[in-house]
Order: sequence, then C-alpha cells, then structure tokens
Amino acid sequence: MELRPPSGPDRTSCVVIIDDDRELRESLGGLLHSVGLQSRLFASIPDFLACEPLDVPTCLVLDVRLPGRSGLDFQRDLATASSRVPIVFITGHADVPMTVQAMKGGAIELLMKPFRAQDLIAAIHVGLARDRARLEHEAALSGLRARVGSLTRRERAILFEVAKGRLSKQIAADMGITETTVKVHRSNMMRKIKATSVAELCRMVDKLQGVAEAS
Repeated sequence: MELRPPSGPDRTSCVVIIDDDRELRESLGGLLHSVGLQSRLFASIPDFLACEPLDVPTCLVLDVRLPGRSGLDFQRDLATASSRVPIVFITGHADVPMTVQAMKGGAIELLMKPFRAQDLIAAIHVGLARDRARLEHEAALSGLRARVGSLTRRERAILFEVAKGRLSKQIAADMGITETTVKVHRSNMMRKIKATSVAELCRMVDKLQGVAEAS
C-alpha cells in the first residue's frame, strides 16, 4: 500500500494513540496525518480517560506495556464496560500467551515494534471501518426505538401481532374490535415506523428483540 499525503486530516474519524514513548507517539501522529487520519496522542491510559469521549468512528492504537495498568488490562476494562472500540496493539516484546489474550479480546492486530507503516495503517483502517459500522448500527437502532416509542399502545400491540404472522381478522377477534379498525391502526403503525412491507417490519422486530435478549 502506497502512503500518499492528502490535502488534510479526515475529521470524521479519529485514531487514539496511547504510548509512553513520546518520540514514537509523535512519529505515529505524523504518519497518520500524512495519510489523512486525525489522531489524538496520550502518554497514559489515565490521560486518555480524562478527556471527553469521542463521538466519531475511532480506533485505539495501544501499547501493551504501559506504566500502571497494561494495555491488556485496559482491554479487559473496556470489555467490562461494554465498550467495543477497536484496538490495534503495539509492543516491543510479545509472547504467545500475550498474543492469544489480545486476539481473544477482539484486538484487530498485535504488531511488534518496529513495525511497517503499511501494516499499522491497514490495521487502523480495519478498525475504523468496524467502528463506523457499529456507530451506524447503533444510530439506526436508536431511530427504530424512537419510532416504535411514538406508537400508541394499541398500535404497538398490533405491531407485535403482525410480526407473529397473524392476520388482521385474527387480531380483531382477539382485541374485540373490527377488522377495519385493525387495518387503520396497522396502516398508521407501518407509516410511523417507516416499514414498507411486513417482511421489513419483521426484521425490525427481530432486531429489537435480539438486542433485548443480548442485554
């Protein structure tokens, strides 16, 4: 992969570098700038945690060996907090157990110093793409929850009955209302949640129920 200087850093994503080696930190920051990636540099995990959380796709470039808690410890802390920020580990000393632990924890890559710039950039792009997809999914899910939340109690009840594959006349019989009334509520419900078909509605309900079961 050829590294070409861009016109300026991309502000729609960010690479966070945590390494106690100032010279390496600044070198990596310069490298990322040269390929159009915005970066934030930190000497320690506490320094990073003291800053405001980022709200753009992010990839964390994390040294394994840091003063205090190690990079692997921080990976566990993030997992415990249900934070799924992608991590690219860098280290001057690695062994098999360390590598296994990092990769089992979901790391994108573990790179041995000195590493090739191309390898780091490639791993970072994988991480940013993964985090971008996560944020887009969460935004879509938040929007879906808001739309479902806008339904009346009866519309919401009909939503879940339709998702079960039940017909309007069956729903009407269970609810003690006319089939025409069910169809009116159903039409309003479909419009409010922006479902263009029953199949799409079912996918929406599956997505909501899948998140509920995972939480």
